Amino acid sequence: MIFGLVQILLFQSLGELVSKFLLPSLPGPVIGLVLLVVWLVIRKGINAELATVADTFSQYLGLLFVPAAVGVVLFLPQLKANAFAIIAALVGSVILTIGSCAFVVRLLSKKASDE
Repeated sequence: MIFGLVQILLFQSLGELVSKFLLPSLPGPVIGLVLLVVWLVIRKGINAELATVADTFSQYLGLLFVPAAVGVVLFLPQLKANAFAIIAALVGSVILTIGSCAFVVRLLSKKASDE
């Protein structure tokens, strides 16, 4: 289990370094996660230690939503005052996300059918 935790921390550290020196606009943990996924794809599998750590972490993932829920309750008056703007931003971002995903899928499917 220690080796799996070391792997996760290593990739997060690499992501922080890449974020610090090469891509400052992206968060380090996100870059580290992408590097970990690329490494796992290259290795074509997940080792047992990393799987154990991931399973253990996923059991307690619900605890991460507690601070967000407290924040919603804390800022409920501001959320009510700006409800229309928040809903418009959420709906707009969902529409843009679905549209851009459909565009990318269409491009990739055309490229795959041409080959």
